[in-house]
This record gives sequence, C-alpha cells and structure tokens, in this order.
Amino acid sequence: MNSIYRRIEEMNQRVADLRRNGLYFYLQPISELDGVWVTVNGRRMLLFAGYSYLGLLGHPKITAAAQEALARYGTGTHGVRILAGTLPLHDELEQTIARFKKAEAAIVYSSGYVTNLATVSALVMGRNDVVICDKYNHASIVDGCLLSRAKFARFRHNDMADLERCLQQAGTDAGKLVVVDAVFSMDGDIINLPEVSRLCREYEALLMVDEAHSVGVLGETGHGIEEHFGLEDAIDLYMGTLSKPIPSVGGYVAREDTPAQRQTLPGRAQGTGLQHAQQRDPHRAHHLRRGRAGFPDDEVVPGGEHLRAASGLPRRAGRAGAAAGQRDGGSLGGGHRLRAGRL
Repeated sequence: MNSIYRRIEEMNQRVADLRRNGLYFYLQPISELDGVWVTVNGRRMLLFAGYSYLGLLGHPKITAAAQEALARYGTGTHGVRILAGTLPLHDELEQTIARFKKAEAAIVYSSGYVTNLATVSALVMGRNDVVICDKYNHASIVDGCLLSRAKFARFRHNDMADLERCLQQAGTDAGKLVVVDAVFSMDGDIINLPEVSRLCREYEALLMVDEAHSVGVLGETGHGIEEHFGLEDAIDLYMGTLSKPIPSVGGYVAREDTPAQRQTLPGRAQGTGLQHAQQRDPHRAHHLRRGRAGFPDDEVVPGGEHLRAASGLPRRAGRAGAAAGQRDGGSLGGGHRLRAGRL
C-alpha cells in the first residue's frame, strides 16, 4: 500500500477508536452561544477553548456595525486587493490598526495563519538569510519558516542563551529574522521580550512578534507585550489576529510603511480581501477600551472573569491552563472534559 494511504488509514482508525470510546472532542457543532456557555449536541456546557478573551463576541454594537456593512456592500468583494478588491473599509481598518499599534502602516490578511505564512516567507528569501524561532512557536510561524528559502534554526523555549547561540552561528553577513510568540498559546507563558529585543539589536537581526494572544490582554490598556514590559520600539514587525479579543476573523502585520510590500506580499497580492462585515467588527472593537465610540468601560469584561464566575475556578486558571493540559493529556484529556460538561 502507498505510504500516504497507509498514514491516512492509521489516522482514520485512531479517530474511529476515539469516537467509539466517547473521547473525540474535535469538530463539535456549537448550536447556541451564550457568553461562556454553549450548547453542543443538545447539551449546555462551559466553553474553555474559546477565543473571546474580552467577552465581545456577539456584542450588539459590533453586530450592528457588521450588519451596516453588509447592507451597504453585500457579502463579498470583487477580487484581490491590488485590483478590484479594496474598499474604503479595508483602508479604514488598516489605518485603525496602525494607530493602535503606533505603527506607520498595517496590512490585513484573511486569517492569522495566512498572515504568518505570507509574511515570514516573503521577508527571508535569500539563500544566505536565516530565520530563527522559538521551539514552541505557533505552527503558522513554523510553516512560514519552512516555506521560505532561508536557513531555519530553532532555539529552546524562552532560552535566551540558546537564542544567542543561534544568532552567533548565523554569521555577521546573513540576513537574520527572529520570530517569536508574545504569549505561547499552548502553555500561556510570555516571551522574555526585553532580552530577545536586546539580542536582536546586538546581532542586527529583525524581530517579528506574533501578538495573537497578547493584544487586548497584556498591558494596562491592552496594547500588548511592549506595554506589558514598559518598552517602546522593541519590535520591528507586529503581527496579530482579528479573531481573539477582537471578535471577527483575519490577521495583520504592522510597522513601517513599505508600498512595494503592500502591493507584492503573497497572500495579499493573490488573496481576496476580507468580507465587509469582518472589517467592521474589528474596526468597531478597536474603540472599546476607554469607552470611546459609545462603549462604557463596564461593557468590556474579560471573558476569563465570566468563565471563572461560572465554573468556580481560582483566578489563575484560564484558557492557557486548559490548553497546557492538552500538551500532556491530548485527546484523552479533552474527552474527559467533554464528558464533564466542559468544551
């Protein structure tokens, strides 16, 4: 048998065994959403695996903004962004993100995965380039590194001595890009940004930080990891998503305004622009934190606070803790959570 078919059959058998034992928790259809409570297969359950960190999913003002965009522009775009697929909403969203991140410009993509895949593979294209990433980085970063034509090196998780070793081995003439998660999605810990930034400056490497799990969560006003550490200009390229604290879909990169990259980056040049309602959701949500645009402060309550109140968990428990359990327990642990009424 072809080895590809054999691997597919082995995976199908594994899934069948998990289903038979009631331990398969993937692709569970959620029929109703009620804050941290969801209905799955007719059963009301607590949602531990969701992304609504600020509890904004389904907020009536954000929903109204999306409906307004749908009524005006319809449900799709006319093509790729560089041709007929750009609307004023695209430009407004990118300008809003750039202001929020204190950057010159921002570029929006259709998903966070595509953002990392397209950006990393486009930045390091030379044979002498080296891309260096933390061993626990998200899969989208790793895939971007593999897709690039650069040499790929990984350092031990949050180990600054090992990062310095990789930078030294890259050599002085190599184009160097270091990519790290701000908050690591599986373990919930935070990258040592002050030291990573210092090493990148010392060895003349560009630093790209994935803030998918830090924007809206870290920092006094939710601006992310730089605010958390009290730093400025420590990062060369900000990456983030529009599907976690911001209740929509998509991803972005932000920093210097480079017109050539805005036109030619893969995923942007060949990818269809975000659908209109998805642009209005994050544009509206970006004006939440201090009561701007009609949102009083008490309307923005972190989803974790609702989850703790509903579940009786201590304060330190949250999504990152539940996700860290997946690294050890895998599907078995997930199946037990499903039986206990927690998704």
